[in-house]
Amino acid sequence: MTTDTDLWGTPLDDAPAMPLRPADPDAERILAAAVMVRTDLVDDLAAQGFDPADFTIDRYRWIWYAVEEIRTSLAPGSIRWEAIDRQLQAWLADGRMTTVPAARDELAQLYTEASPASAPWAAERITKKAVAARLVAHGHAVIARGNSAAFDPDEDVAAAQLELDNVVRVGADSETILAGSLMAGVLERAVTPPTNEHRIPTGFLDLDSLFCGGWAPGQLIVIGARPAMGKTTAALGFARAAAIHNGIPTLVESLEMGRDELANSIGSAEARVPLHHMKQGTVDDQGALRLAKAAAKIGPAPLHISDAPGLSMPALRAKVRHLARTAGLRLVIIDYLQLMQAPKAESRQVAVSELSRQMKLLAKEFGITVIILAQLNRGPEQRQEKLPQVSDLRESGSIEQDADIVLLLHRPDAYERESPRAGEADFIVGKHRGGPTSTITTAFQGHYARFVDMANT
Repeated sequence: MTTDTDLWGTPLDDAPAMPLRPADPDAERILAAAVMVRTDLVDDLAAQGFDPADFTIDRYRWIWYAVEEIRTSLAPGSIRWEAIDRQLQAWLADGRMTTVPAARDELAQLYTEASPASAPWAAERITKKAVAARLVAHGHAVIARGNSAAFDPDEDVAAAQLELDNVVRVGADSETILAGSLMAGVLERAVTPPTNEHRIPTGFLDLDSLFCGGWAPGQLIVIGARPAMGKTTAALGFARAAAIHNGIPTLVESLEMGRDELANSIGSAEARVPLHHMKQGTVDDQGALRLAKAAAKIGPAPLHISDAPGLSMPALRAKVRHLARTAGLRLVIIDYLQLMQAPKAESRQVAVSELSRQMKLLAKEFGITVIILAQLNRGPEQRQEKLPQVSDLRESGSIEQDADIVLLLHRPDAYERESPRAGEADFIVGKHRGGPTSTITTAFQGHYARFVDMANT
């Protein structure tokens, strides 16, 4: 059993003296007395998120643990403080405790002064003081980080922000709920078509139809393809549909292309100006006019772009947290997964597996959609039809496992220049958790750096 929180009591090199820990001894005494009289409180309060590790006084924490241990075996009318004392003595005998934290006379006194009605108030007070204690400990750790000769702004600031998230534990939100109480919401959703408040349009009619209006909050989307198939172009298309056309705050993290290249591609797609003309500086007057109009439309769009190299998961979390708070972020696109700074692990496969798992947790925690681009292995090139499969995802089968949707890109003319399907591209929905899979055919307009619905060609 843990008697102290992990953040408190962790020794730090060259740290100043730890300040006095926030605590409420009176509330702890009240709660310990209450659970002795009403043993069912340990279940009720735990279901509401109370953690006995938040006790700062050992003897009161051990009383809670003793009640947990014996509550189901107590006979009606038994003297409970005596049963608790016997349990504590048994733990002392088997070595679980080295000293008896509560004397018999104190147990008897607590039993007589118990006020079970005050237990919820006392539990809330203890929890608040524990949060304050973890916050103080976190501040102490931050001071130690800042004073360290090995301080690294990127790693230490991101790590400190991640640790700050752990200051407040999950409480009542983790409480179980009866399925019947959820049915009203089921009925309401069944008769209410999704809007942009609940879904993020993809920019493609058939994809929106297949995904019930677009990407959903909490989803992890994987876009897989071989090199030069247009992963980045597709990802920017999803970003443009969300941010520019629907005003949905979006973050694009590019580890492969620079921000100027991304801006060129976005401008080309929106203005229908050939990308190679823009790169050569030979855009004519009409093209320049269209670019100017597109720029006026793109300017106010909540499309955030970053091309910082070596992106790590802590740095991404810090950025997402900031934009979620300040801009209402709803969509994050990573280009691409295998270029991210992977955590230390015994193998590359395990490291990539951890990255994909953290991406899914990020989507759920912030209620956003996360789209990650991923390279496929050479499997498609070894097949006669060159069609990609979900199993072609490189380095980790857990990418497929963690993803809610896996979208594979296939362009027939990338393998056969004279293909009768030249200019076409397939969006192969290889996995769709909770929905059908399908193949959506689109038009690839590489000169404009975009994919479009076939009906728009």
